[in-house]
Amino acid sequence: MKLLPYIFLSVLCFSSCKEQEDIKQKETKSTTHFNSPPEWAQDVIWYEIAVERFYNGDISNDQTADDIVDTYPGFVPKGWTTTPWTQDWYEEDAYFKNLGTHKDFYGNVLNNFGSKAQLRRYGGDLQGVLDKMAYIDSLGVTAIYFRPLNDAPSLHKYDARNWRHIDRNFGPNPSKDKATIAAETPDDPNTWQWTEADKLFIKVIEEFHKRDIRVILDYSFNHTGKSFWAWQDILEHQEKSKYKDWYWIDHFDDPATEVNEFKYHGWAGVHELPEIKETQKQDLSKSVQKFEGNIYSDAVKQHIFNLTKRWLDPNGDGDPSDGIDGYRLDVAAETPLGFWRDFRKHVRAINPEAYLLGEIWWEEWPDKLLDPEPFLKGDIFDAVMNYRWYRASRQFLGASPYDVSASQLKDSLQLFSSTIKKENNYVMMNLNGGFDTPRVLTSFFNKNKYKYYCKVSEDANYKIHKPDEATFQKLRLLLAHQYTYIGAPHIWAGDEMGMWGADDPSTRKPLLWPEFTFDDEKVHPLGANKPIDKIALNKDLLAYYQKLIRMRKENPVLSRGAIQFLDLNSEILAYSRFDEKHEFIIIINPTDDKVTLNIPTKLTGNYKDVLKHSSYPEKNNTMEIEIEPKAARILKHTNS
Repeated sequence: MKLLPYIFLSVLCFSSCKEQEDIKQKETKSTTHFNSPPEWAQDVIWYEIAVERFYNGDISNDQTADDIVDTYPGFVPKGWTTTPWTQDWYEEDAYFKNLGTHKDFYGNVLNNFGSKAQLRRYGGDLQGVLDKMAYIDSLGVTAIYFRPLNDAPSLHKYDARNWRHIDRNFGPNPSKDKATIAAETPDDPNTWQWTEADKLFIKVIEEFHKRDIRVILDYSFNHTGKSFWAWQDILEHQEKSKYKDWYWIDHFDDPATEVNEFKYHGWAGVHELPEIKETQKQDLSKSVQKFEGNIYSDAVKQHIFNLTKRWLDPNGDGDPSDGIDGYRLDVAAETPLGFWRDFRKHVRAINPEAYLLGEIWWEEWPDKLLDPEPFLKGDIFDAVMNYRWYRASRQFLGASPYDVSASQLKDSLQLFSSTIKKENNYVMMNLNGGFDTPRVLTSFFNKNKYKYYCKVSEDANYKIHKPDEATFQKLRLLLAHQYTYIGAPHIWAGDEMGMWGADDPSTRKPLLWPEFTFDDEKVHPLGANKPIDKIALNKDLLAYYQKLIRMRKENPVLSRGAIQFLDLNSEILAYSRFDEKHEFIIIINPTDDKVTLNIPTKLTGNYKDVLKHSSYPEKNNTMEIEIEPKAARILKHTNS
């Protein structure tokens, strides 16, 4: 690594030493030890929001053609405009006809719906989040996971123009924010200002905190976008750029030749996501594995730390109560462990109660998920997104080619938790869908591998219409399990409304707010026949979610109690959640048969079915239960 001037090294040393002292001081004031997850993370119900598709609360800040330059596909077609919120999802936008033979970054003509839909914007913004605050509160969720909000031209926003500001189109004055950002020196935090979008986000944090709702932000420090200010400097100055060591660059251009020799690494080969350089390169040719090392450039690392502190303590007064409550870190296994250890020290020095969540996903797609244990030893993350829980549960409920029995599911779940500390198991984010996967209803409607050929451009037989009632019932069984199992339940915004959709981009439809009248879904992207589907919020499903959320919040034993699996029947999943004074018994029957079970209890008295309001008497610490096919029982102990 290139040596820094001595004076800068001294500053870094002083900063690091002071940070360590701050950690020691704050640990004595905090209920959370540095190596432990925050207590609050055991009790939350997560709600994942992608702002651009959540709600358009301010049409004056909607994207223009200039706002989406420098992202996929690499050009903006004539006539481009935002897409109507209520339009049939697969209906082609008027400007699609102007795509012609234009090619994307990779030399491909945009000849399928998925490629074309990457151009769409719907105008969702932070005012929309404020406008729907009452809805979020009424749903009952207690923690918000925002997909990236950093200023970026794409929908997904992992292609950052900069990391330090909220996206200009999420705030009330994009043109003013653009001018404010341009007047700053990007690598000098002393010049950073608060844009109008930044200020609005701080208001969003404040409003959520008033309602005892936590907030975490999503960042990818593995890569930036092509319009990122440091990358633009490299493109202009090549080897003379002072940021040349920030990225993985194989060859700089030789100005003496007509050929452009400039070559660099993009994340996973993606052209528009140039990758930040580490002290060693991870070999992704066969699999993703943990690896030691750090960020190569100390300047990059310090820049990340500066912007991280910005959102943890916006007013810089040493009290983080006005800031976010943690971070979700994207493609975390593809960034070195040494960096994440330093990142945790930095974050916890600012807010000892901050929650750090890693995206630890594939080891080898599509069959092998990465073991998160190396990231959950207390020195890196508090939890990971629990993809392993969902894939195993999906198989148990018959939504996969690899059907498993209840006893096999139990073995898998116990194996997953056995190598991870109890306190980390209890704060895992248990998700069943999200921004990067099919909607859970569509995932259950198609009996395929998890996140494998999950759109019609990959499989013409993939079902994209409204799922049938059997699928809705499978979802209810999954939710009964999700809201009674260890770890924190997660909702991808819109799932509770009954939304369906294939993998990206169709998992990212705009939300079904009841004040809108949506066009019927008639169009099939391959021109095939499909049922005509009415599009509206599903009130019954929403009520079911609200019921389970209320149950979870009113009964801490479901978030903090012990768990014991009950071996009643190899096909029936049964377990107890309990402490000294409380017990819930959960039974899930995914089969086509009615089953009678004798269930052991830990407490004397009656047990009431939370879902059906029927009661079952206990006798000699045993209950006899009859459970219908494709049904769940959530039995709560009661003395009455």
